[in-house]
Amino acid sequence: MEVSASDRELIAVMRQYFAAKAELESLRTQLEAARQAAGEAIGVFYDPRQNAEHAADLQRAHRLRGEMASLMQRAEAWGRAASGADRHDRSEAEAEPEEWQSFERRADALFGA
Repeated sequence: MEVSASDRELIAVMRQYFAAKAELESLRTQLEAARQAAGEAIGVFYDPRQNAEHAADLQRAHRLRGEMASLMQRAEAWGRAASGADRHDRSEAEAEPEEWQSFERRADALFGA
């Protein structure tokens, strides 16, 4: 099976998505462990303005969520485009027999079959 350039692009996007997701999950686990060890309230610990020690990690988690959303939007756009192309291909395939039928009717009329 041959993979198109568009499919390769989708694969690359999804690899980036899952890499960002894995990094975010790891970061969340580390942050939650640090929060529990410190005994901090969720609202205080996860506010980078109030938690200077973990502010960089909290901002990184926020950027990863944004990156994941952007990547998923690209994948969804690819899916919509592929779905539209499939519908177009199906409608052409369904139209073909009608065209042949009208051709056959015209041929029958011309040749008296």
